[in-house]
Amino acid sequence: MSSVKKVIEILIEKGWHISFAESCTGGMCCSALVDEANASSVLDMSFVTYANEAKIELLGVSADTILANGVVSEEVAREMAIGVSKRAKSEIGVGVTGVAGPGGGTAKKPVGMVCFGFCINGDVKTYTMHFGQLGRNNVRKASVEFVYNTILDLMNE
Repeated sequence: MSSVKKVIEILIEKGWHISFAESCTGGMCCSALVDEANASSVLDMSFVTYANEAKIELLGVSADTILANGVVSEEVAREMAIGVSKRAKSEIGVGVTGVAGPGGGTAKKPVGMVCFGFCINGDVKTYTMHFGQLGRNNVRKASVEFVYNTILDLMNE
């Protein structure tokens, strides 16, 4: 059984909902969920917030946080996860922001660097993954896989 199907099963068992705030993945996390049966039981809404202004306006990410840490940071991913969880009234909120490439990378934030925030009933954990220069869509796919595997890990803690 895929990690996405497992997540859906667990969410249904718990009576929980999930929401996503996606930047570099552009809705792929949400799409992976909707690809499976019973998604409507666990998903009410999600956001693709590609622009900084969207993160600020729709999710409540602080402009100061973006200024101090950069948009690709665990701090911003954290605020995205909290913001989407509050906005969607979901038990799980996931924030994803990164540099999928092929351009846009820097020495400190290279192509393939993706930051994640997971807000589960108010408890927040953040991670940074360096997927490398796999190509834009492969970085995005690796990010989705990381999201679902991490949700499973966090719900089993």
